[in-house]
Amino acid sequence: MQLRPIDIVPDISAEEFRINYFVPQIPVVIKNLAKQWPSTVKWNWEYFKKIVGDKRVGIYNNVKSDAYTPINKADDYTSFGEYIDMISSGPAAWRIFLFNIFSHAPQLTQDFTWPDHLMKGFVKRVPMLFVGGQGSITHMHFDIDLSHIVHTQFMGRKRVLLFPYKEQYKLYRKPFEVLSIADFSNYYDDSKSRLDITKFPAVQFANGYEVILNHGDTLFMPGGYWHHMEYLDSGFAMSLRALNNSMSGKLKGVWNIVGMRNIDTVMKKTMPVKWYEWKERKIYEAAEKEIQKVG
Repeated sequence: MQLRPIDIVPDISAEEFRINYFVPQIPVVIKNLAKQWPSTVKWNWEYFKKIVGDKRVGIYNNVKSDAYTPINKADDYTSFGEYIDMISSGPAAWRIFLFNIFSHAPQLTQDFTWPDHLMKGFVKRVPMLFVGGQGSITHMHFDIDLSHIVHTQFMGRKRVLLFPYKEQYKLYRKPFEVLSIADFSNYYDDSKSRLDITKFPAVQFANGYEVILNHGDTLFMPGGYWHHMEYLDSGFAMSLRALNNSMSGKLKGVWNIVGMRNIDTVMKKTMPVKWYEWKERKIYEAAEKEIQKVG
């Protein structure tokens, strides 16, 4: 992979953000965007246990989905308080995906400020919390609605690997899905990496970014960006979503949700083996074309 560090700035004006990152669709980390938010000091494990510890949540392990895995099906269920106890006691490769903690505790929305000065179109009904134990992994994918994401890390460190949408075939995207067939787990450590370059050779030509997010860091991730995240410590982050600003992006997002996903669901139910075999063939054909372009 051809990786470069994501730009990190302490602060940024709306104009600088628009010219240097939003318009060209380049990610950036803003160190102090959330510095004045009450959430940066107020939100912690004990506080969350107190206000939503009894809520039932679905938790996810590190096993990558296959041809027969239902979309976003949890691997187990527990209370949020029990989950916090589990990941606080040591490495625990379990994460919570898209937990709308704000529907249970709406007062939390008073603890941060929407960054409307940077971009418009924030979907203010659905700020989302992402929680993971040390060692948990969010596998390589892009968000189905192609929204822009403002992702703030509140506790722990997280390693983030990003690629523009156009790199999809080098990443071995599954047709009619938002996922890569390749496993990028521990890609940065040769002794632990599960990324098989002999099986996925086009990956070595993919151009992307990487960064480690620390407490208080805010990552701007443009719509459609592929991302793979690994929790270096137990921690949590919040994502604020803004609708894609281009009409083509909005339309693609709608198609992904109401068209692409439904077609994939039907085919997985009716002919899963043939559907997966067709997908696999298309994946490798598209990757080979990318390799030939480079060669």
